Amino acid sequence: MARGAHGWVTRAELLRAGVSDEEIRERLRRGSLIREYAGVYRVGHQAPSLEARYLGAVLACGDRALLCGRAAGYLFGAIKGLAPPPEVMAPTERRAKGVRTHRSRTMAHRDATIYRGIPVTTLPRTLVDLAAVLGADELARACHEAGVRHETTPAQVEAVLRRRPKSPGAAKLRAVLSGDVRVTLSKLERRFLALLREADLQLPETNRPAGGRRVDCRWPDHRLTVELDSYTYHRSRHAWEQDRRREREAYARGDEFRRYTYADVFERPAGMLAELRTLLATGPL
Repeated sequence: MARGAHGWVTRAELLRAGVSDEEIRERLRRGSLIREYAGVYRVGHQAPSLEARYLGAVLACGDRALLCGRAAGYLFGAIKGLAPPPEVMAPTERRAKGVRTHRSRTMAHRDATIYRGIPVTTLPRTLVDLAAVLGADELARACHEAGVRHETTPAQVEAVLRRRPKSPGAAKLRAVLSGDVRVTLSKLERRFLALLREADLQLPETNRPAGGRRVDCRWPDHRLTVELDSYTYHRSRHAWEQDRRREREAYARGDEFRRYTYADVFERPAGMLAELRTLLATGPL
């Protein structure tokens, strides 16, 4: 049981499996079960993983509890830095040591999923919750990571916002989704824009929706889309397929399309800038 749950078992699971109260007490005495929360036990290990920490907190908060907020965003890879402490949403009032808890009477089944073996709010719902606690730049980066890593679209996030119109930060999140928050998201993008400024070339719109998904850089008046490819996010077959799809979508909306890599931007930018100068010299279409 523990192997399939990051090393955790609950008292209810043990009883259903035929382990008696006396046997549970004996295992606790021997240390083969380690009590972390009321009725929630680690099975003989003292160093739980991040997933174990998060799942244990969810189990401690009872049925239908979900990891949420910053912890959920970190689990999905949408926010960076040090791992936040567990944060859990449950339909009833819960308290657990070291866990930030929220009561939500309106938890919708459609906002729940399982990720890495942990019950968690869906990524679109997580982004809506994060809008209340993140600044615009950090929220924009979280939305970007959600799109890159999980193909989360602005339409999916907007669907949650329509169900939760009074969510704190909703206006800020909509500004991010529409691209009204101008933010650079990576070292590659920052260097690309710096090169454009140095060459006195027109700056693009960055990370704005086009055709239902975000694109890295676009000059709408010139019908030109540029995607910046870093090896970090473009080395898998899935990423390769997504890149080809973005290219087809750009041509379908009538754009010229160019793809530049880290080497184009950092090692040999002259050819890239010459190409862009030609493409942008034609004037608005």
